[in-house]
Amino acid sequence: MTEFLVRSFVKDHTEIERVSVRTAYGVLASVVGILCNVLLFVVKCAVGYLLHSISVMADAFNNLSDAGSSVIGLVGVKMASKPADRAHPFGHGRIEYIAALIVAFLVMEVGFSFLKDAVGKIRQPEELKFQAVSVIVLVLSVGVKLWLGFFNRRLGQRIDSKVMMATAADAMGDVITPTATIASLLFFRMTGVNIDGIVGLGVSLVVMWAGVGIAKDTLEPLIGKAVEPKEYARITDFVEGYEGVLGSHDLIVHNYGPSKSMASIHAEVPNDVEIEASHEIIDRIEREAFRELGVFLVIHMDPVETRDVRVIQARGQVERILEALDSAVAIHDFRMVSGEEQVNLIFDMEVPYEYDEKKQDELKMTLAKLLQITDSRYQCVITIERSYIGSAKE
Repeated sequence: MTEFLVRSFVKDHTEIERVSVRTAYGVLASVVGILCNVLLFVVKCAVGYLLHSISVMADAFNNLSDAGSSVIGLVGVKMASKPADRAHPFGHGRIEYIAALIVAFLVMEVGFSFLKDAVGKIRQPEELKFQAVSVIVLVLSVGVKLWLGFFNRRLGQRIDSKVMMATAADAMGDVITPTATIASLLFFRMTGVNIDGIVGLGVSLVVMWAGVGIAKDTLEPLIGKAVEPKEYARITDFVEGYEGVLGSHDLIVHNYGPSKSMASIHAEVPNDVEIEASHEIIDRIEREAFRELGVFLVIHMDPVETRDVRVIQARGQVERILEALDSAVAIHDFRMVSGEEQVNLIFDMEVPYEYDEKKQDELKMTLAKLLQITDSRYQCVITIERSYIGSAKE
């Protein structure tokens, strides 16, 4: 069903990097969500009216309010697709994150409402009445919401949409609640023991935790998160794959919405190549990175010594000593200024975030002492840097 809907209503559905295709996916998911929730509302209203059941009618209006999440998603996706303008040169893609954050708060609000109801039922248990029609209606609700949750999650993963993932979590929360209610009713039917309040308490905590998780995932790109290792490797491998580039470092990626990234990187080039030649290569990498990776890339050139044996040897000494001292640390931008009585080794040292200032100073002093054992003229001028890449665990 999912693939049928995608092929029927999303033109060029395989080209997910295009803004128009992403928007079509978002519109499809939102419209399907609205229709499913309105369908549940109509069916439950009819059943509730015929049975004079207040609980079924209340659940019907809850489904109507659930359509609000899909409406928020629809508005968010449409606004996020607006092109860049003078006031917003990087586009409006982050609006999608804001829409997902709103949905996350709606999920937490629903969970909190369940929590209050559950506590009230534990304090003052209500009499349960097993009605086959109510169970059938609940099963129908579970089936529709379960499909809707998987539908949104599948499309959200395909186009990396936070708002779709949030809507999927909202739908799955609506699956847990009636499922727990059915379980409580069946348990009561078989044992006569009312566990509705206890089950409701557990459900409310699960729903609230899901809302917190959505909010956390949505806030990270808004605040500014470290580039993921896979994306880091994708960009650095692309840059270093060009002839004339010896290496790279200091990759920084700024996210302006799904599939909308701007990045900067330092590319190491031989210092004995004419600057115009290296600049031409860098310009070509920037153009092709945008076309092939979808990343607006700005590259800073770092000249690297490739012929002076003394500089190459000195850098090798620093790297070998540092590898033995602390393999989590790396260097780049190495330069050497030689004098008769003193040789300055100038480089940047990249350390993990958990290294405090004291540990950094100890590392610098130890490295400097070990290098002076190698050559008493060595004096280190070290600039401490931190990596912008996230951990693989994250």
